[in-house]
Amino acid sequence: MTSDGAARPDPGAGHSPTSHHKPTPKLLLGALGVVFGDIGTSPLYAVRECVSGVDGMGAAPANVMGVLSLVFWALAFVISLKYLVFVVRADNRGEGGELALLALVLPQEEGGRRRRRDLVATFLGLSGAALLVGDGMITPAISVLSAVEGLEVTGGHLGALVLPITCAILVLLFLVQRRGTALVGAFFGPAMLLWFGTLAITGLPWIVRQPQILKAINPYYAVTFMMNGGIHAFLLLGAVVLCVTGGEALYADLGHFGRSAIRRTWFFFVWPALLINYFGQGALLLQHPEQATQPFYALVNGWTIYPLIAIATVAAVVASQALISGVFSMSRQAIHMGWAPRLTVKHTSATVEGQIYVPEMNAILMVACLTLVLQFRSSAGLAAAYGIAVTGSMVITTTLFFLACRRVWHWPLFPSLALCCLFGAVDLSFLFANVRKIGDGG
Repeated sequence: MTSDGAARPDPGAGHSPTSHHKPTPKLLLGALGVVFGDIGTSPLYAVRECVSGVDGMGAAPANVMGVLSLVFWALAFVISLKYLVFVVRADNRGEGGELALLALVLPQEEGGRRRRRDLVATFLGLSGAALLVGDGMITPAISVLSAVEGLEVTGGHLGALVLPITCAILVLLFLVQRRGTALVGAFFGPAMLLWFGTLAITGLPWIVRQPQILKAINPYYAVTFMMNGGIHAFLLLGAVVLCVTGGEALYADLGHFGRSAIRRTWFFFVWPALLINYFGQGALLLQHPEQATQPFYALVNGWTIYPLIAIATVAAVVASQALISGVFSMSRQAIHMGWAPRLTVKHTSATVEGQIYVPEMNAILMVACLTLVLQFRSSAGLAAAYGIAVTGSMVITTTLFFLACRRVWHWPLFPSLALCCLFGAVDLSFLFANVRKIGDGG
């Protein structure tokens, strides 16, 4: 699709240039800036919501250990295993996301034309795409708000500036989208390199002080916490899921950088940095449970709070990029499949097919994000509504992945069913724990 909306020739069978070539340092840095921003800023609010949010169970040592164990295994199972080992294999000519999965599993007629007789798969794919757009609306709002709210920790009258500063940052973010993913990633990559380094640096000293927090890696603590906590512990999964909210964006952004670059960046840099910070916050709470309302910013003290707020705000802006880029990719896929109007799709790279900009969707997302900020007015309010779109997308991805296992790769029924039932059990647990958020705006 060209900039004037005219049809662009299909690139043909095969993968995008980024899907199978060895990733370069530039590509890895770009992936760090564009793909991992969403999941990378979850430490700003995930632990806080688990211990002091609507469903928080307090910062008692047993609760802290249980929450950290749940966070560790959620990241390991949902992101590392489900998405980066299995789901990213299901790319359609290098593109990812629910519509790419839908394109794979729908049967074909002669000449490669898609049939639309599989109504269930079609409904799921379109619903997943719609949920990703919803996620693209709320993620920039909650990420930027949670970072700028650090001004409230400093005291004084700076708290009154949170909303106007947040709105100004969001407007600027959407205005720069026309520059293209590559250019945005060139700036955002170093910014996220600094951010993940900051996560590790601020979390590590607390782990050294309270090394017993590392025992939370043992799943015993997660199981014990869930068994002893009853329904309250189950509802807490609605807050735990905040640590994995970037999984769908990661998959949807597959066409921008390719699975090899995304996998390497996650396993060798992003995941370790996240774990160090999460466990650092847990260690802090073991020693200072009174800091449960803002455990992330409590990792530092004195004048260092100000540069941390600045770095967190930049990272929150970057966090929004993963969803925005994912929505652009999903929009183009919908156009090609005939499920969306002929929107303007501008290709912003001469070498990478998947790097695009859709001005109409960009405008829609900007208006929606500003509306959410002004409606909910705090990251805690948004967190109470956050999770429905994410967990719904996770369930749909698992269902379509099962169809891909059977129809595309022709895996035997029992291994396909066993694997996807395992994924589905976790996804549905997170989804049902979030159902109560519908009443809070979800």
